[in-house]
Amino acid sequence: MSQEAPLPAGPVSAYGPSARRVSVPVAIGKVVMGGLNPIVVQSMTNTDTADVGGTVEQVHALAQAGSEIVRVTVNTEEAAAAVPHIKERLLARGVDTPIVGDFHYIGHKLLENHPACAEALDKYRINPGNVGFKEKRDTQFSKMVEKALEYGKPVRIGVNWGSLDQDLVVRLMDENANSATPLSAEEVTQEALVQSAVSNALRAEALGLGRDRIVLSCKVSEVQSLIKVYRELARRGDWALHLGLTEAGMGSKGIVASTAAMAVLLQEGIGDTIRVSLTPEPGGDRTKEVIVAQEMLQTMGLRAFTPLVTACPGCGRTTSTFFQELADTVQSYVRGMMPIWRESHDGVENLSLAVMGCIVNGPGESKHADIGISLPGTGEAPTAPVFVDGEKVATLRGAAIAEDFKKIVDDYVARKYPRKTGPAKSGVGADAAE
Repeated sequence: MSQEAPLPAGPVSAYGPSARRVSVPVAIGKVVMGGLNPIVVQSMTNTDTADVGGTVEQVHALAQAGSEIVRVTVNTEEAAAAVPHIKERLLARGVDTPIVGDFHYIGHKLLENHPACAEALDKYRINPGNVGFKEKRDTQFSKMVEKALEYGKPVRIGVNWGSLDQDLVVRLMDENANSATPLSAEEVTQEALVQSAVSNALRAEALGLGRDRIVLSCKVSEVQSLIKVYRELARRGDWALHLGLTEAGMGSKGIVASTAAMAVLLQEGIGDTIRVSLTPEPGGDRTKEVIVAQEMLQTMGLRAFTPLVTACPGCGRTTSTFFQELADTVQSYVRGMMPIWRESHDGVENLSLAVMGCIVNGPGESKHADIGISLPGTGEAPTAPVFVDGEKVATLRGAAIAEDFKKIVDDYVARKYPRKTGPAKSGVGADAAE
């Protein structure tokens, strides 16, 4: 990739496990990303946006799961016409999660033809590789930026290697072929991604869009390429950056690939918002990508979203599945309670829980958690000591262990975390100082 940096990298500041690249903050509705604000979790619907009811339900579910920004496809006249109604119904439910419009090919026309859509959206996503072709490209890109200026909206300039500007790629390939030290085709493509993002960001700024209203992304589906591209993109400017693999895949493959790529960048302080683009299984829950994103940030120590349960993997000492069932029950319980706890108790997302399966590590791990339970392993006495803040407080027995343990968790939350007395918090502000 090119060693010339047209713009200096932003300064760094102490943040989390490493120094964080300080970008220019961008406000998207009630959420502010960039700077030293918390890294924002976002997701995208997979409903037909023209289906107002279905899209409202999915946005609501994603927001309830903790998605702080939700993107919807705006690809047809019907979808554009539906957007203000979707926003209206969400607000009627008390859901003020920012909504981003994902535009391709005819975005300039849709924004022109549907001013209510342009007004209702909190951000526009523009892919410079498919806003138009040849001589129309710059004109149609400019029209979309002008609409963002007219309605006071931020823009994500989202480059994708599956729809990269081929004129740019051909030009860079030709230049590379004539170079004394040619790069590989892969490296040229990576450079094209970065150049496309940077040049279009500068074009948007020349049109009057401030850097505090521009987010950049360069999406690829290969882990090492993503890391290289974002390192270079971060070096060339201080725009806020959206991280994520595109087409990450299904199940464990998608989770592992997304985590492997983004964790490296996040550890280096690169990234202001993340999306885990999981392919859902047939009939699968779309909110899974939100949970994976949250757990990635939380296990890295960058943010706290919900109490996480530490549980042992099991072995020949734990032939019973009871501890596995209890760990799942407790994790599901605290996730289900978080929408209530989040509104009523400050700091409850930092609660730590442990569900252990035998006496080898059980008592020790339980003492390290705020609340821990050590269940009996194979051949052990059927008792389950419970530890709170490192001290043994109870021993549970019988069929009601799960319910008794949940009650201990409820009592601890009520006692340990003060009830909020002011208006409920919204957005991502609670851990902004992390």
